[in-house]
Amino acid sequence: MGSPPRSSPRLSWRRVLCVLFLPFVSSGFAPPAKYRNNFIFERRKLPPNPRRFDWSHLTPRELKNRSQGIQTEASRGNPYFTLEGHEFLILGGSVHYFRVPRASWRDRLLKLRACGFNTVTTYVPWNLHEPERGTFDFSGNLDLEAFILLAEEVGLWVILRPGPYICSEMDLGGLPSWLLQDPTSQLRTTNRSFVNAVNKYFDHLIPRVALLQYLQGGPIIAVQVENEYGFFYKDEAYMPYLLQALQQRGIGGLLLTADSTEEVMRGHIKGVLASINMKGFKVDSFKHLYKLQRHKPILIMEFWVGWFDTWGIDHRVMGVNEVEKSVSEFIRYGISFNVYMFHGGTNFGFMNGATSFEKHRGVTTSYDYDAVLTEAGDYTAKYFMLRSLFESILVRPLPPVPSPTPKAVYPSLKLSHYLPLWEALPYLQRPVTSNVPINMENLPINNGNGQSFGFVLYEMTICSGGRLHANAQDEAQVFLNETSLGILTDVYRDIDIPPITECQLLRILVENQGRVNFSWKIQNQRKGLIGPVTLDKIPLNWFTIYSLELKTQFFKKLRSARWRPLGGPSSSPAFHLGTLMADSSPQDTFLQLLGWNRGCVFINGRNLGRYWNIGPQEALYLPGSWLQPGTNEIVLFEKEKSGSGVYSTDVRRFRFSVG
Repeated sequence: MGSPPRSSPRLSWRRVLCVLFLPFVSSGFAPPAKYRNNFIFERRKLPPNPRRFDWSHLTPRELKNRSQGIQTEASRGNPYFTLEGHEFLILGGSVHYFRVPRASWRDRLLKLRACGFNTVTTYVPWNLHEPERGTFDFSGNLDLEAFILLAEEVGLWVILRPGPYICSEMDLGGLPSWLLQDPTSQLRTTNRSFVNAVNKYFDHLIPRVALLQYLQGGPIIAVQVENEYGFFYKDEAYMPYLLQALQQRGIGGLLLTADSTEEVMRGHIKGVLASINMKGFKVDSFKHLYKLQRHKPILIMEFWVGWFDTWGIDHRVMGVNEVEKSVSEFIRYGISFNVYMFHGGTNFGFMNGATSFEKHRGVTTSYDYDAVLTEAGDYTAKYFMLRSLFESILVRPLPPVPSPTPKAVYPSLKLSHYLPLWEALPYLQRPVTSNVPINMENLPINNGNGQSFGFVLYEMTICSGGRLHANAQDEAQVFLNETSLGILTDVYRDIDIPPITECQLLRILVENQGRVNFSWKIQNQRKGLIGPVTLDKIPLNWFTIYSLELKTQFFKKLRSARWRPLGGPSSSPAFHLGTLMADSSPQDTFLQLLGWNRGCVFINGRNLGRYWNIGPQEALYLPGSWLQPGTNEIVLFEKEKSGSGVYSTDVRRFRFSVG
């Protein structure tokens, strides 16, 4: 996903005469010749669909003899896809393995199959798979191969979208932050520094998935080349380079690009099928695509059935009737499509990206997206509507709908102790000392790869008050010793330091709230303190810099700290320690934080994500698979104000708006 929905140009009659209806359309039904090149729908009502498809033998486990992958066929009327010579509509749904607890993968894929979809589509996040240069992680929740093989087992084909840039509302669009260390690098171009990094990543990634392609006996029927480059379009050699990089490493079969309806001509590559993204079916949405490839079938790579949320904006909702209308038209005219999102999942930890239009806004922890399944995998009206539509074109009955995912309400969590941030500093890794402030990405930590996510604390000594000026990305709390003085942002960069009679410790705690995931602004997404810090225009120096990545290892060390008993409201920022008691078979729940301002929650050392009282998200999803029977350790890192309690609920909570 990337750009906002846009209106798009019109569709020719040749593209809309669905092959489903072609044998039954009389010669007198065709539009007059004067309309044939004007991209205007023939308004006459099509007859009821007399055909139904039997794709029961066209599943990964059933289809053993494979001589050709999915193909694009041109006919006398509407072009269409075939799979082993059989007419085939791609009915896809997006599920991102990295946003779903591994224990829930099967449940979500079974629900996708039972709804009537035949394909699952997923991105591959480079920043999670290569957190440090040359260090790769494809384990646990990041086991891409296991996810693909599970899709095959369930009976789904796979469309893979490996990037390297994916957008997906992820931090830096899924690009690793260590790419920002090189000031000469130009992301998403053929700049040597960027290309070298991509090549090394592809050398590791592509061999993992090449053997899972269709002609190798696997379920991958198509691979997308990068993502929405038509909007970015800084280097005309970039997309051809990526195409070659994939092909040289063994990627073949159906290759795709995906762009908005307006930018498809800039983002496509010669010899690669162009697909488009859209919010809904409109008569003027296919004009540019038609000009580009009038003899190819239409694929909507992203049909947006909802939208993502950012902090401080109401929850976005799209009505079921609007979705039904568009999907009915897709089916009616034989258009393949991929629902984005079928199941959105959760931005666990700090993986969320940000938007930067009128101001910088972090994407919420919930990636619910008002999708077909909720963030926690629950059914919606959209699910049963889509299942009904798909049943209308299929000969054989769909698999039974899996049982709903059970939820639990646990006793109120008891937060018994707290630890001020200043007393937790000895349990962090050794601080960095520098004469000038260093941004997060350039800190000499993590084997020279800098810091990707979390917070950075800068300490320095000052001996007078005055006007403090600093460029803090994205937001900073300023303290004189332990007394809060105010907030710095990327817009408000000045704050007054009161007069002091002796030297004091000035502290600046900066939060990376998510790097922008879309547009050319990805080039300038360094976090922390950027540039000099001045007091009355005189640069400050000699900084002690603490990295607060808040990884699992840190919380293990924190267990040996001298926590203070919690008798009432505590000063912040601080860590708050408590327990959640689960039964012998833990189930999913949501955590509601009443009275707390903002921070993040950790359960058994795992980062559930951020909370913020400005909404729209009002509860954090807690997977039952992350709980253990009996006692579970919960830690809140609260930035501003401790609340009255933490409560378990079986209801997801948002502030709503429709649009």
